Amino acid sequence: MRLDRAGLERVGAIARDAGREIMAVYAGDFSATRKADDSPLTEADLRADRVIRSGLEREFPGVFILSEESVSAATEPPPDCFFLVDPLDGTREFLKRNGEFTVNIALVAGGEAVAGVVLAPVPDALYLGGQGVGAWRHDSAGWAAIRVCPAAAQRPLRVTGSRSHGGEALRRWLDALAQPHDFVAAGSSLKFCRLAEGAADAYPRFGPTCQWDTAAGQAVLEAAGGRVLDPAGQPLRYGLSRPILNTDFLALGDPSLVLPPV
Repeated sequence: MRLDRAGLERVGAIARDAGREIMAVYAGDFSATRKADDSPLTEADLRADRVIRSGLEREFPGVFILSEESVSAATEPPPDCFFLVDPLDGTREFLKRNGEFTVNIALVAGGEAVAGVVLAPVPDALYLGGQGVGAWRHDSAGWAAIRVCPAAAQRPLRVTGSRSHGGEALRRWLDALAQPHDFVAAGSSLKFCRLAEGAADAYPRFGPTCQWDTAAGQAVLEAAGGRVLDPAGQPLRYGLSRPILNTDFLALGDPSLVLPPV
C-alpha cells in the first residue's frame, strides 16, 4: 500500500480534525496524569486518538493502526503495512503551552515510513510527504512544495535538537563539529519539518524516542530529500516486530553532509 497526494490529503484532513480536539482542550484548563512509563497523558491525547482511529478506520478500512494510546486487534503474522500514530507528540510542550506539539500519522510498509502527515496545530501548519509524491506544507498562505536546503560552506551549520532531551551527549556532539554552527531547540516532530522545509540542516537525537515519535517526520523529511540514519549509518526502520524504542539517530537535510556519528 502507498498513498498518493489525494490519499495524503485525506490523512491530513484526519490530522486536522484531531488538531481541533487538541486545541479545544488547549484553550481551557487541563491537567495531566502519568502513564506506566511516567510520560504525561492529557485529555487532548485521548480525544485526538479517538478522532484519528475513527477517521483512519473510515477512510482506510482494514489497515492495522498502532497508536501511542491504542492498538488494533492483534493478528498473526503481524501486518507488514500499518498506520503508526502519535495523536499528540510533545505532550510536555503542550503542558508548557509553548505551541511546539504536533499530530503524527505515518504509513509504514516493508519497514519503511513510506508516507507521513505532521500537523502543527500552533500555528496551524500541515506537512505532507510520501515516496514518489514529494513533500508539501499547507498553512494560511495555501499549499507550497517544500525541499531540503543544500548545506553551504559560507554559513554556519544550522542544528536543531530536543528541548527536553539530549544533555551531555548532545553537547559532546556539538563540540565535535568541525564547522561553525548555530543551535536552535524545538519540540516534537517539528524538528524534522524544519529540515524538510530548508530551515535547518541537522537534527542529532540522543535518548529515547518511540517509533510513533519519528515515522511521520521521517517520511516528510525523506520525501523532501533528506535522510534519517541510525548509529550504523542505515535508515531508521519500523515494524510491529521491532522494538518500539528507536536507537539514537541523525536526521540530515542535505544527505551529502559528513557529520559526527550519533
